Amino acid sequence: MRVLVATAVPAEREAVARAFTGPVRELPLPGTTVHRRGGHDLIAAGVGPARAAASTAAALTAAALGGTPYGLVVSAGIAGGFAPAAPVGSLVVADEITVADLGAETGDGFLPVTELGFGTITHRPPEALVRVVAEATGARTGTVLTVSTATGSAARADALRTRHPRALAEAMEGFGVAEAAAAHHVPVLEIRAVSNPVGPRDRAAWRIDDALAALTEGFGKLTDVLTRWNPHEP
Repeated sequence: MRVLVATAVPAEREAVARAFTGPVRELPLPGTTVHRRGGHDLIAAGVGPARAAASTAAALTAAALGGTPYGLVVSAGIAGGFAPAAPVGSLVVADEITVADLGAETGDGFLPVTELGFGTITHRPPEALVRVVAEATGARTGTVLTVSTATGSAARADALRTRHPRALAEAMEGFGVAEAAAAHHVPVLEIRAVSNPVGPRDRAAWRIDDALAALTEGFGKLTDVLTRWNPHEP
């Protein structure tokens, strides 16, 4: 099965690529560039849900038109973790990919777009795949939130946890990648390595190198799991 891994930035893409062997080939496409290493396709899709959706859709469309469609899309990278459930350096795999700030502010608080009568806010990866990925990597499972503005205060972190009590992490691309995958009827997975706690913005507390190393280690345990996964098995 062909797998597309979508990260936000080149540093994340390279961290994933280090888990594989062989030379890297660059395959320029309209809208993005696929980096292929050891039979694995990776893109640095860009920061934020809109750019991530556009780049992922471009890669999916090119593969489908070329007669070699992908069977799985993985959104991967680093993220903020909600303490104490997802400490810095840990891996998180989403059983729900939820956009946290798509909706409307009202006098009674935030309303998600679904309560306004349209749209969707959550994509659910295949349960069996989430389970085997968590077993292979030791990752925690729960909701990974997608935000367009990274949390920078304790008040917003508390508000997000109140609305999404199962949230383990927040990042900025997962929902966009999932929207593109859904449009192509391709399953999606999201894996994140925690680089910092969600809350007051404190660059001194970030451990980006440690998180990228955890991402590499995690993908090193997933090569066979992802390529051999059969979506028709329970």
